[in-house]
Amino acid sequence: MSEPTGGTVTRLLQRQILPLDRDAEVFPLYVDLAEPDLDEDKYVVGGSRAAKDLNNTKIRQATVGGEKLRPEQVLDRTRLRVDAGQTVSLASYFNAFPASYWRRWTIVDQVRLTVTVEGAGATVVVNKSLANGNSQRVESAESTGSGTEAFVFDLSLKPFIDGGWYWYDVLAGEQPVVVSAEWTAEVPADRAAHGSVDVAITTMNRPEFCSELLLQFADEDLAPYLDTVFVMEQGTQLVEDAELFPDVEKALGDKLRIVKQGNLGGSGGYARGQLESLRKGTATYALMMDDDVVCEPEGIIRQVTFGDLARRPTIVGGHMFSLYARSRLHSFGEIVHPWRFWWKTPEDGYMQWDFGTRNIRSARWLHKRVDVDFNGWFSCLIPRQVIDEIGLSLPLFIKWDDAEYGLRARAHGFPTVTFPGAAVWHVPWTDKNDALDWQSYFHLRNRLVAALLHSTFPRGGRVIREVFNNQLAHLVAMQYSTAELRLQAMEDVLRGPQALHEMLPTRLAEVNATRKEFSDAQLVADVDTLPPPRMEKPLKKDLTEVPTRKSQLISAGLAPLRQLRAPRALSRTNPEAAIPAVDAKWYRLAGFDSAIVSMNDGTSAALYRRDPETYRALLKRTIDLHARFAKQWPELARQYRDALDEITSPEAWERTFAPWTEGGADE
Repeated sequence: MSEPTGGTVTRLLQRQILPLDRDAEVFPLYVDLAEPDLDEDKYVVGGSRAAKDLNNTKIRQATVGGEKLRPEQVLDRTRLRVDAGQTVSLASYFNAFPASYWRRWTIVDQVRLTVTVEGAGATVVVNKSLANGNSQRVESAESTGSGTEAFVFDLSLKPFIDGGWYWYDVLAGEQPVVVSAEWTAEVPADRAAHGSVDVAITTMNRPEFCSELLLQFADEDLAPYLDTVFVMEQGTQLVEDAELFPDVEKALGDKLRIVKQGNLGGSGGYARGQLESLRKGTATYALMMDDDVVCEPEGIIRQVTFGDLARRPTIVGGHMFSLYARSRLHSFGEIVHPWRFWWKTPEDGYMQWDFGTRNIRSARWLHKRVDVDFNGWFSCLIPRQVIDEIGLSLPLFIKWDDAEYGLRARAHGFPTVTFPGAAVWHVPWTDKNDALDWQSYFHLRNRLVAALLHSTFPRGGRVIREVFNNQLAHLVAMQYSTAELRLQAMEDVLRGPQALHEMLPTRLAEVNATRKEFSDAQLVADVDTLPPPRMEKPLKKDLTEVPTRKSQLISAGLAPLRQLRAPRALSRTNPEAAIPAVDAKWYRLAGFDSAIVSMNDGTSAALYRRDPETYRALLKRTIDLHARFAKQWPELARQYRDALDEITSPEAWERTFAPWTEGGADE
């Protein structure tokens, strides 16, 4: 950064980076070698369902193939060797410049790209894209001598109001060249200093994983930005006992602080980190981060830089890639659908997008800026000013704490930006079904709480009807433990907002005790311990066949009535089928009186058994509770909204943390 001249300073916004570990699986996130093959514009495709389906199939088709980047071309963190005759594009996730995000949310209106080339005969071409994905050549330059040359391009952000990127391509001539680059901007002198960050990591019984993450914060480029790294230890297998922990202590020194407390879930851990950061008062931001991630340290620097230059205090989130398929992105941004009040990727976006098969230049939808309602707390930077004004996390244990916080922040005028080029690799959620296990209680309870607080529709829009439909699906699928937990979740919401803190330390144990009462929650690792499947009349239909929409609607109408009939006699001694997790849909399970059902993680299975008496009792409570919610919604919403400031206040959380803070319990 230069010294102030004429009231401005030069700040580094982004630099060319390459993977720290030279893992070929992530090369497409840093360098693009594929020829662009842009999919068709949706308005050319038109409104025909068949045409849309065909286009969606093409959008997912691979364009990456053939030439691959070799590990030896990655010279170090910032320098890439381009071989003779080779063309590389830096239109990649980590190296393209997300111009529309800087244009929309920050004070920056012009950037300077400086590309440094070592070697003669290389051509540097600067490109930009429009929000519709079409690209345009902006400028180019050619290296002439064999030494080092720096090419400077001054680029306006004015044309990026709806979307678009800048990037550069490098074409090597008859000899290899080495390339590096930086994106900078002139900003007011009062924005000269970069902010500092407190990292808040909540962990429970992942000592090795968490210690590996902590070592990633020892990155020398990240060090100036780090204030304190808080680890909220909520388990019995301690990070301090990990084999790598001595290395962690040596690397982070007095920047590391371990905070021990009972298991208060993610929201309890993050709230403690927010509180500690707020009370300490020395960091500009608090960064919420999961313990089961691999982080790209440069992403944190970019989040801080973007936050520093934002027009107003802004929550800056990163993206989540899969830890097991490292070029696959979970979602480019998430919203809370106002009518359904459910989180989702916007309709014109795609989940599980694999940059290893189709990169930015070939994916039209990636060029439109995605404006979000919240960012997951696997990597989410929150300004201390925001925490001070709107309070800490809701005491929800897990689920919806991040979404609710984003909605609450927006109501106070603080936007959330999910920022391209800042990301972590996380254990994917798609490998489990947390809508069925103990987490189903928190999914529903916290969704209802968030809707009561923030829904703008009378009685929450579609929420109650959708919750009722989902409950019926669990009932006809013989998932009685899940149905029971969902009813308890609704009953607990009716207890009012003050009960949230009260339940936080104890509710998980109670939920798990409830689940043990039902056979569908009693998991076995070896299915041979269960009776073999037998059925009086063999099935005529293939269980793997996906039924039509009409067939599903017929099942939805008939299945609740079928549950009242007595089960077939043989189903009491033998399950009627063994159904793999991928096929365990409600409309399929509804036709059986018993079944062995595999779990999504592939480690176990459970015996589902239809019980008309249990079904009747749960159905009656279901109808009664949903009727109460429909009637009492306005009053409940008033209660929760009136109590929000108090239950998210530092003082309320300090009372919840008291058992572990009074008398130095967290040392």
